[in-house]
Amino acid sequence: MSPGRPCRGLRAAVAASLGLSEGPAGSARGGRLLRPPSTCPVAPGTRLLRLPGSGAVRAASPEGAGWTEALRAAVAELRAGAVVAVPTDTLYGLACSATCSAALGEVYRLKGRSEAKPLAVCLGRVADVYRYCHVKVPIELLKDLLPGPVTLVMERSEGLNKDLNPFTPLVGIRIPDHAFMQDLAQVFGGPLALTSANLSSQASSLTVTEFQDLWPHLSLVIDGGPIGDGQSPEYRLGSTVVDLSVPGKFGIIRPGW
Repeated sequence: MSPGRPCRGLRAAVAASLGLSEGPAGSARGGRLLRPPSTCPVAPGTRLLRLPGSGAVRAASPEGAGWTEALRAAVAELRAGAVVAVPTDTLYGLACSATCSAALGEVYRLKGRSEAKPLAVCLGRVADVYRYCHVKVPIELLKDLLPGPVTLVMERSEGLNKDLNPFTPLVGIRIPDHAFMQDLAQVFGGPLALTSANLSSQASSLTVTEFQDLWPHLSLVIDGGPIGDGQSPEYRLGSTVVDLSVPGKFGIIRPGW
């Protein structure tokens, strides 16, 4: 799915090409997925690593361009239970290991996010979705939508950490259309918890400087340059959130860009 695909195009593609019927507008557990209080501990000095280009396209020579350094550093920090800032195809995000309960708690604390609000799960391949979800739609649909600027809400499986969104049987799945994020998820080798890089109730971030107040609480910031034009409100909408948890139906929980 291309990054610029509008929400209405996604709705038409899901409904028309695969014969699914749409549930009532906004019905898909309206607002259950993705958005904001508590406080933050401080981590020592944050590393800032810049990707070649935007990171959305894989570097021609990863080793020489700093790609591999950034990838190795991010994987090491995530495996150590740290929170890392990363670029995606929609917004800058905060990522941590979804298997590390302490890291999940840290994300909520540093964002000031209500623990009643779920975190998405970022994966590296469509095949990984089947490890962490009970998939009730054809694989062709998943491959049409992923990778892409969408969060697909499905029934979670027992493969996910029970401390991740323990209040819901559902989970939102992301495979960003972003080469660095796909490499990161694949090399890390497990599910990543992912949310936007901003304090709750503040605007989402299109550049690393926009969430500079969070840097002291992060172990690593990966700079992929501006996302979109780096300023327009439409680029701050984040991913389109689609409910695919009910067989034969779908619902747009949140329109994205």
